[in-house]
Amino acid sequence: MSEPLAVVVSRAGVVEARHRVHAVAVHGGRTVLAAGDPALVTFLRSAAKPIQALPLVRARPDLDDSEIAIACASHLADPEQLEAVRRLLAAAPATEDELECGPEPTRLRHNCSGKHAGFLAVCRARGWPSAGYRLPEHPLQQEILREIAALADVDPASVPLGVDGCGVPTFAFTLERIAFAFSRLAELDSAPRALGAMRAYPDLIRGPLAADSMLMRTVPGWAAKGGAEGLLVACSADGIGLVLKVEDGDQRAVGPALAVALRRLGVDPAPELGVVIVENSRGENVGVIRSDSPEST
Repeated sequence: MSEPLAVVVSRAGVVEARHRVHAVAVHGGRTVLAAGDPALVTFLRSAAKPIQALPLVRARPDLDDSEIAIACASHLADPEQLEAVRRLLAAAPATEDELECGPEPTRLRHNCSGKHAGFLAVCRARGWPSAGYRLPEHPLQQEILREIAALADVDPASVPLGVDGCGVPTFAFTLERIAFAFSRLAELDSAPRALGAMRAYPDLIRGPLAADSMLMRTVPGWAAKGGAEGLLVACSADGIGLVLKVEDGDQRAVGPALAVALRRLGVDPAPELGVVIVENSRGENVGVIRSDSPEST
């Protein structure tokens, strides 16, 4: 097992913190990058959203790309993001009160409201009850579990289930299985639509400074989605599946680690992806977050 990637936080040349990042990439069923432990188990959290959106793509081919993208998003409640959620709710049709993501700060402004609006649209289209759509026994969540398990090539009964921050099931796999699953994602008949919508509207997925949005905006052919606790998944047009997991869960290490992983895969990332500037409360640049790997420069 090779060493995890290291991301350091420094101020005036003094290292203040160090993060270990596990990275695994799979292409054609073969592991082509392993930094750290490919057998590390983690929950997919919001990185599962491109897969969780597949029933919506199948049930509602009439939706536009922005509505599909917001169903894959962990948004920041920016005006254009909230407008996309409203359009998806209207298309369902459903109301904000039916969203079961929780009222933080409101149901609409919750960063998973797009995914939940998509779930309601699927329930309307399939004739399923909408109340309790987030529960593991609901037919929608059962379908999603089967979909994710099939992509990872594991028995659905063997997948550890947890409860995500917005109340829906979340699924645990080894990093190798996650990378394997995302290397195969584009092969599904419905997935190119979801991935294409994400690439068409990268800033709906999170925001301009987020690693997933930045990757899709700057590197052609890649789709990416971040998840809680320092997780990011990505897939390329030619079938590379990539996963990164920050061991201590700190999201700030994701971008610099992603830049190194991409370089090791022969992909040239945008410079801004690999270096995060630390600002103080006055808006002054006082430090930097970057990998200490040779590939970081």
